[in-house]
Amino acid sequence: MLQTALTSFTTFFATIGPIEAAVLFATLTPTMERAERRQIAIRATLIASLILVVFTAFGGPLLRQLGVTLPALQTAGGIVLALIALDMIFARPGSGFKLTPSEGQEAQTKDDLAVFPLATPLLAGPGAMSAGILLAANTGGDPIRLGIVLGALAAVMGATLVLLLLGHELNRILGITAQRVLMRVFGILLSAIAVQAIFNGVGASGMLRP
Repeated sequence: MLQTALTSFTTFFATIGPIEAAVLFATLTPTMERAERRQIAIRATLIASLILVVFTAFGGPLLRQLGVTLPALQTAGGIVLALIALDMIFARPGSGFKLTPSEGQEAQTKDDLAVFPLATPLLAGPGAMSAGILLAANTGGDPIRLGIVLGALAAVMGATLVLLLLGHELNRILGITAQRVLMRVFGILLSAIAVQAIFNGVGASGMLRP
């Protein structure tokens, strides 16, 4: 149970990227009053949490209804997380924690930053959605372990809300170097989790059996 909790927390923290999201939030709201930033942060966290809970709780069963097996889901999810981990480790410009130039321009003109780009794609992005489905699939249908996964998600989203509220202070404290170091550390952890998921999926598929 402890392993499930630690793996879930680490995976969600790495794929949701609370620190990176907080720094980006600060850059998108430089002139807003604290009360307005608080309202946006709370709404964005609630919307992203709802999206990720739905994907975590129902994404796996939906895929199984479509004929996708658990080994296939584990392997595919591991590959997706591995690609995200590589982006984090090498700090590529097109990583899931950064907006493309067109997304950045659109974000500046949006009246409601809570939905776009904060809730999605920054917090509830493809990596976090895939992580939720994969972690839920690894519970094997055990409701207690699934509850632990959802609890880890709640803990990460709680931390995300706190960091968003402290985004401007965090942006001043952390320099670019510190941000990249943290991203690379979590990228390495995520890559190990991703490779293990691929091993589990391939092993469960029976492809390696003589």
